[in-house]
Amino acid sequence: MYWAMLSRVEVKRKRRFGDYIVGTRPRRPVCGAVLGLRAVGVSASSSASAASNVAVVVSERLGRYGFGDGHPFGPDRHAAFVREFASRGLDRRVRVLEPRAASDAELRAFHSAEYLAFVRERSASGNGFLDGGDTPAFRGVYEAAAGVVGATLSAVEAIMQGECRRAFVPIAGLHHAARDRAAGFCVFNDCGVAIELLKRAGLTRIAYVDIDAHHGDGVFYAFEDDPTVVFADLHEDGRYLYPGTGAAHEIGQGAARGTKLNLPLPPGAGDEEFARQWPHVTAHLERFAPQFVILQCGADSLEGDPITHLRLTPASHARAARELTALAERCGHGRVLALGGGGYNRQNLAQAWNAVVENLL
Repeated sequence: MYWAMLSRVEVKRKRRFGDYIVGTRPRRPVCGAVLGLRAVGVSASSSASAASNVAVVVSERLGRYGFGDGHPFGPDRHAAFVREFASRGLDRRVRVLEPRAASDAELRAFHSAEYLAFVRERSASGNGFLDGGDTPAFRGVYEAAAGVVGATLSAVEAIMQGECRRAFVPIAGLHHAARDRAAGFCVFNDCGVAIELLKRAGLTRIAYVDIDAHHGDGVFYAFEDDPTVVFADLHEDGRYLYPGTGAAHEIGQGAARGTKLNLPLPPGAGDEEFARQWPHVTAHLERFAPQFVILQCGADSLEGDPITHLRLTPASHARAARELTALAERCGHGRVLALGGGGYNRQNLAQAWNAVVENLL
């Protein structure tokens, strides 16, 4: 399994995670339909922060997405972020957005109808797993996962409608889910839904940057042959960590060849190695002048995470947010959407995610 017995075992040892074996490549996803963005108003925005260029989605709804019984992706992750968010006074410096749920039509922009029916059935029964053993079903999981996608879309809409220039969603960035299956704690891929709907809105150059310890395979393979999506991913080498993908030679297929950048980091890599590799990410994006930037800023790449082996500090996450903000401003639009992603040490995620918010300001 993805997380069982992972906490400080020998790094070089081969591991089985659910149905995945490190080094194997997931099968290609099935393409879904492309639908349009739904325009809705933004609620729960305080008057003190109404003029801010940055929005943050904070809601009890997001706390519903999590798994019990000691699972690393527990429902307490949202609260851990919010406590630090309030402690730093960031709630008074940003627009606070209340999310909505994504509609079935919006979910079908990325996911197959058959897969949605499967999740709905498991959501009603609350029994079993949605994948090979990492992502448990529970009653209401469909609605909880649709709430995550809706939170991301609420942030996308606020940016695209000019209500803010940048936004952050803490419980989001579920980058392992494929079009037709769950994987690695991820039920619906909010990143993929957002990208498909931005394409429908007319954008032709969408950047996706991922600094989670795990490779964003659900996004990469869904758009591997799509030149619209400019992809860059810094992650722990797949020879040592789930999902076993994201090798440097994976640079896209067909017309998209060269639009994808994978930068595997060795176990134990810290801020120094991140600093050596990060300029390759910004240079890659600069070549394409993206019209919208998504940052999946998983905090499991920080030292002390219980299931990964990188040793970054919040300074790397702060740098990523700061430099992508500057890049988006140079492109003339300023659009950056940051998504929390992974992170299973609660103190780490609170520090890293709030560093991202501060550097979006």
